[in-house]
Amino acid sequence: MKLFEYEAKNILAKYEIPIPRGALATSPTQAKEVASQLHAPYTVKAQVLVAGRGKAGGIHFANTLEEIEDVAAKILSMDIKGLKVSSVLIEEKIKIKKELYFGIAPDRSRRCYVAITSTAGGVDIEEVATKTPEKIIKLFIDPILGFRSYHARQMANKIGYSGNSMLKLAVIFEKLYEAAMEYDTELIEMNPIVETVDGKFVAADARLIVDDNALYRHSQYKERLFSEDKTELTSNEIKARKMGLSYVQLEGNIGIIGNGAGLVMATLDVVQLYGGKPANFLDVGGGASEEQIVAALNILLADSRASVVLINILGGITRCDEVARGVLEAKKKIEFTKPMVIRLVGTNEEEGRRILTEAGIHVLDSMEEAAKKTVEMSMGE
Repeated sequence: MKLFEYEAKNILAKYEIPIPRGALATSPTQAKEVASQLHAPYTVKAQVLVAGRGKAGGIHFANTLEEIEDVAAKILSMDIKGLKVSSVLIEEKIKIKKELYFGIAPDRSRRCYVAITSTAGGVDIEEVATKTPEKIIKLFIDPILGFRSYHARQMANKIGYSGNSMLKLAVIFEKLYEAAMEYDTELIEMNPIVETVDGKFVAADARLIVDDNALYRHSQYKERLFSEDKTELTSNEIKARKMGLSYVQLEGNIGIIGNGAGLVMATLDVVQLYGGKPANFLDVGGGASEEQIVAALNILLADSRASVVLINILGGITRCDEVARGVLEAKKKIEFTKPMVIRLVGTNEEEGRRILTEAGIHVLDSMEEAAKKTVEMSMGE
């Protein structure tokens, strides 16, 4: 679960990591009130759960309270990557000497966390890693030993700091690691953490993603799983989550349903191999019930981009004839009219195929043939 920048910064402040003075506003008038308690000049930042808001025009500066109102009004009227801006963070503008990066993320191949720092802060760290990899300093963290003070000092030293500055920066690195462990983060980063002209270090921007699997330990965020204004998920993705389905909206025009995450991923790959473009990832789970099929088809019915649907079922515990009856019942209940191709393999597949074929639905036993047929239908062939 992604947190807003202001939420991430509030967490950093709990760990005594310096952040700019500021507060949240949801209207131009409130933005002016917040700014009146701060020193000019000001920074106005859109609060959205996507990266790249600066490039999209979601970050502006202002010198007066009147400018703050105008800038806040402009940003609050924006959509950034499909997300409406409903709040802005008003902060005192920092006098920056140097921009740095520090973050902690899991390295799944090594089964540990990795601390990453760089002198190239303020830009996408992926871009830095690609274009100037020599500017990236990594430290793989032993899960038992953890990230110790001497690790933090080593990393601060490797990006050019020594003496008192190195010690101050190392303390911040160490505290960020504490926050990462306490909040079960998939990612926590300060990009940038800046060195100011008076020799201080301040987290000018912060990003924090909590592992969904750990939300039972962070009940303050659980209700946001189903909140449209506090998540980057689409309305269909939220609807699917409420129904216990795994759904991710994509950019194509072929709706895809399968029973099992690996099977759905393979289906997406095969569809793309034949030149098709998937509209979604939708996993109804291993025991696909009639209710789940109804819910899945309902979601795809509401998706105007999905012109044709491919259902890929591998019947194991679930019998193919039960799935076939579920599809027909679901189709009838919600008046599903989009063309379908179904691949059925597994227990009672012959009976399942017979039921669907008699209903006029394309049924195949080869995933490749089903994908090819679906792509042809999506292209009007």
